[in-house]
Amino acid sequence: MTYGTHIARLAGGALAACALLATGLASAPAATAAPAQAAPHAAIRGTAPACVKRDVIKHKKYVKVTNLCGEAMHLKVVIDWGNDSPCLTYQHGEQWEWNWGRGSYGKVVTC
Repeated sequence: MTYGTHIARLAGGALAACALLATGLASAPAATAAPAQAAPHAAIRGTAPACVKRDVIKHKKYVKVTNLCGEAMHLKVVIDWGNDSPCLTYQHGEQWEWNWGRGSYGKVVTC
């Protein structure tokens, strides 16, 4: 078998495989999406409300976060291009500090 014949066979086989796959996809039943089952405290829900106080010193790569919301909050600090803090539960009045080595402060989110 010559090199050209070998390439032609490979191309023909790939074309047949694509046609078979397309036929199977066209006749497959429509998939139904199941609701996402996120683990507790794992999914970022959005930017933390204004009752979560942030004191950021960017050049020191430091943030102090205080929960003033009147209830427990699940929060994490997002560092752009770096390691985020873990998502933890903070009671009303609790504050914590987060330092990072690489990246820059992004925001505090609920999670």
